[in-house]
Amino acid sequence: MNEKKKIAILVTADTFGSGSEELGQNLMKSYIYSLTEAEEKPSVIMFLNRGVYLTTTGSPVLESLKQLEQAGTEILSCGACLNFYKLEEALEVGEVTNMYYNVELMHSAECTITVG
Repeated sequence: MNEKKKIAILVTADTFGSGSEELGQNLMKSYIYSLTEAEEKPSVIMFLNRGVYLTTTGSPVLESLKQLEQAGTEILSCGACLNFYKLEEALEVGEVTNMYYNVELMHSAECTITVG
């Protein structure tokens, strides 16, 4: 029997790559949407630094993240990051986490992918 691989994704920005901000926003939107279409979903997606903008009010990827959450992906936003950007009340999807839990998740994952 093929056991599901535990994949953790760490999102550190609200854009994908450096260069054009507009292109980076479009790439991130496409990446998150593509995760909803993938046969194997990530176990967890952790959002740190500006990545927390993707889990809060006004994010262009909220619907995709909600679909992933419904499919069993744990969606986590850094509490210190939400606090820093004054977004504590704007969280729309997932739960608040801390670095200790993020480290646990990364260490227990078979594969950790960093995007940002």
